[in-house]
Amino acid sequence: MIYFPRSKASGILDSFGRRSMAFAICVLFGGFAVARTPTSKPASKLRFEISFSESESRQPLDGHVLLGISTDASSEPRFQLREEEASSAQFFGLDVDGWKPGSAVVIDSTALGYPLASLEQLPAGDYYVQAVLNIYETFERADGHRVKLPPDRGEGQKWNQKPGNLLNKPLRVHLDPQQGTAVRIELAEKIPPIEPPKDSKYIKHMRIESKLLSAFWGRPMYLGATVLLPEGFDEHPTARYPLLVHHGHFEADWEFFATSAPPESHPGRLSREQYAYRFYQDWTTGRLPRMLIVSIQHANPYFDDSYAVNSANVGPYGDAITEELIPEVEKRFRGIGQPWARALEGGSTGGWEALAEQVFYPDFFNGAYSFCPDPVDFRAYELVNLYDDRNAFWNAGPFGTVPRAEMRAPTGQILATMEPAVRLEEVLGTHGRSTEQFGIWQAVFSPVGADGYPKPIWNPSTGAIDRTVAAYWKERYDIRYILERDLARLGPKLAGKIHFAVGDMDTWYLNNAVHLMQDFLESPKNPFRIADFEYSRGKPHCYMGGGDISNLESAGTLYQRIMPQIARHMTDSAPPGADMTWKY
Repeated sequence: MIYFPRSKASGILDSFGRRSMAFAICVLFGGFAVARTPTSKPASKLRFEISFSESESRQPLDGHVLLGISTDASSEPRFQLREEEASSAQFFGLDVDGWKPGSAVVIDSTALGYPLASLEQLPAGDYYVQAVLNIYETFERADGHRVKLPPDRGEGQKWNQKPGNLLNKPLRVHLDPQQGTAVRIELAEKIPPIEPPKDSKYIKHMRIESKLLSAFWGRPMYLGATVLLPEGFDEHPTARYPLLVHHGHFEADWEFFATSAPPESHPGRLSREQYAYRFYQDWTTGRLPRMLIVSIQHANPYFDDSYAVNSANVGPYGDAITEELIPEVEKRFRGIGQPWARALEGGSTGGWEALAEQVFYPDFFNGAYSFCPDPVDFRAYELVNLYDDRNAFWNAGPFGTVPRAEMRAPTGQILATMEPAVRLEEVLGTHGRSTEQFGIWQAVFSPVGADGYPKPIWNPSTGAIDRTVAAYWKERYDIRYILERDLARLGPKLAGKIHFAVGDMDTWYLNNAVHLMQDFLESPKNPFRIADFEYSRGKPHCYMGGGDISNLESAGTLYQRIMPQIARHMTDSAPPGADMTWKY
């Protein structure tokens, strides 16, 4: 499935404890501190009393309450949380444990907020208000830790769409932090279950229980896959096929496959739907090599996918995918089942995953296309150097301090900075339970903390980087460093197998890490021709190659560009007598 760009906050979009001062951020730099000036307003008297009845649950509930406040009536507040600070609705978050039906939890000026840090800062006015309870379950992990996390329920870790979560219909209310008002909200609605997608001639769905993941999490855990079958699959029952693994964010179904021509929306310019129809035409008329394409579904309690590697906090997803899921896909759908006949592709998170699986399982795959990948060198973790910088939030000198950018437009305009971006995730869930980007990176890359949750890479209140955690990340997940460290072993196995493409104005500065990767792979230190690189001027996240074309065209023509290359490489590297029955 082709990855089309979306916000890192997923279209809403252990900490060191809840912040005692939601409006004052003290940033430590060794022997001195830099602090934001606290608001001069007196403490807010406004409070929200939130409850649910026994008709919604007779049992006490654990979870995280999110309160959205918006001036925009075009959609429900729960859909208006944005990483771009200037366009986001206001949200506050609160952990709840053993919350009993009929009792109220309170959100007031002590609750952490985003974009405004405190309820005190909210201007008086008329607003739409909505609360959602993201329900947690208790996991008894094999490492002996007992943790409370939100299970995925088929929605891909979207708290505002998760079946079973409680919420209220939006209320129109007047709010004034200086008035002693109690706004009462009853969570009288429940998000309904999601209908599973249906199979078709070309698209099949499967789900397996993973023994490896179930053992780690202490309960049944599942992996899923959506498989695109080649034209002629039924008519050639003895043919066996190579496998192209698509990595990316969770998708319940194969969406980039339109079986009928959509209407022309922009004369002279193709829409996403029109590209999907062209792909269908090429797929079904023999213009493309015949392969299986599989989109992997590995949503977990921390995110909408696992990063496809083994992790102390998330579990052995790398082994589960390569040892359990992929062999089962090949068994059910007549895959060749040999390393020479497997390739990987993906963009953004999927770009990192495609690269990581090729590097960590070099004898299992035969090529990886890594587009706009998440940080492949932690010296460029977005704009943070985890090894040399002391603080993730600020660039500090002897006399001046500059907020570190986190998100930009292709023009260079700053859309978000680090401290609020991290605070956004703290509002979504403490202890690394945001189910968003910084949260999953930390969950995958970190050691387990004493409380059972991922050990933080930085203090979420101050931004101070934990160098011991950074060192742990480096040895296990810094792909550029691992390639250099293990070059003698990996170089011969990876020669000619890796392909990068990224825009040089990537929205989250991911091009910087790709440049560092190129600096090493094309240096005299590396005698192996491991990778090639493509950059496009002015392109944001997620450019996928193809020259000076738009991101939409780059994504929309991806398979037509890379599948012939993959087929040639597989054919050239196949052993004598290899199965070529897929070439009909």
